[in-house]
Amino acid sequence: MGIVQTLTHDQLQSFNSDGYIVMESFASDEEIESMRKRMEQLLNEFDYSANASIFSTKNQQQLTDDYFYESAEKVSFFFEEKAFEDDGKLKQPKEFSINKVGHALHEKDPVFNKFSDSEKFSGLLCSLGYKRPVIIQSMYIFKQPGIGGEVVPHQDNSFLYTEPPTCTGLWLALEDATITNGCLWAIPGSQKNGLVRRFIRGEDGVTFDRPSPDYDHKDFVPIEVKAGSLVVIHGDLIHQSLENQSSKSRHAYSLHVIDTDGCKWAENNWIRRKTEPKPLYVS
Repeated sequence: MGIVQTLTHDQLQSFNSDGYIVMESFASDEEIESMRKRMEQLLNEFDYSANASIFSTKNQQQLTDDYFYESAEKVSFFFEEKAFEDDGKLKQPKEFSINKVGHALHEKDPVFNKFSDSEKFSGLLCSLGYKRPVIIQSMYIFKQPGIGGEVVPHQDNSFLYTEPPTCTGLWLALEDATITNGCLWAIPGSQKNGLVRRFIRGEDGVTFDRPSPDYDHKDFVPIEVKAGSLVVIHGDLIHQSLENQSSKSRHAYSLHVIDTDGCKWAENNWIRRKTEPKPLYVS
C-alpha cells in the first residue's frame, strides 16, 4: 500500500515498444560498493573444495544437478566452464574463476536484501502493473576477464514461467558494461512475438521443450551502460551477452520478478521452493 509509481509515461512507452529500458544512476556509488564488498567477503569465505559446480548456458541440461536445484533458496557458487585445468585444479584464483552466485542472495544475505527490498524497486514494479510481486531469483554475475562465458539468446519467461507470463528481469550494472567486456545485447521489439520455448523440469532432469530458433546477430543491439544503471527487461525479450575476452570484468546484480496475484507459478519450472517467497508489497 502507498507505493509510488516511478516510471514516466515515456519510459513505459519505450518499454512496451522495445521490450527494455535503461534507468541510469538507479543505484548509488555507496550501494554498489556495499554489494561488491559483501560479495568479496562471501567469496573469501567460500571453500570450493567442498563443491565445484559449473554453470553454462550452452550446456545447461547436462550441468544441472542437485546443487543447482537447491540454490533456489540458498547462496550458491558456480564456476566458469574454462576455470579448471584438466586435472581439476583452478587455472587462477577462485575470485577470478566464479561465473555467478545465486539464486537467493536477495533473501539470505542482508546487504543484498536491503537493496532488493528497497522502495525504488517497488515503485518500478508498481509502474509495470505488479499487484503482488516476488523476487523469484537473484544472481551476482562476474563476467570474468578473459573467461567470462557467453549467455546465449534467451527469454526469461522460458525459465521462470507463470500462467499468464509475468516475469521481468532487473539487471543492475555494478561496473561499466561495454561491447568489449560483455554487455547485454537485445532484439528490440522481440517481446511482441511471444514465448519461443520453455525450460522444463521433469523426473529425469531439465530440458527445453523445443529447439532454439536461429538468430541473426545483426538484429541485436548492444546495451552499453555505466555502473549503477538498471536495465529493465520484458520476460519475452530475446537477449544475450557475448564472451568477455577483455582484461576487464563486468560485474552485475540480476533479479527476476514475477507476480503472484491472478497468475500461477508453473509446477514444471526448475525452481521448486519449499517455502513461499515474501512479496515486496501487496496492492
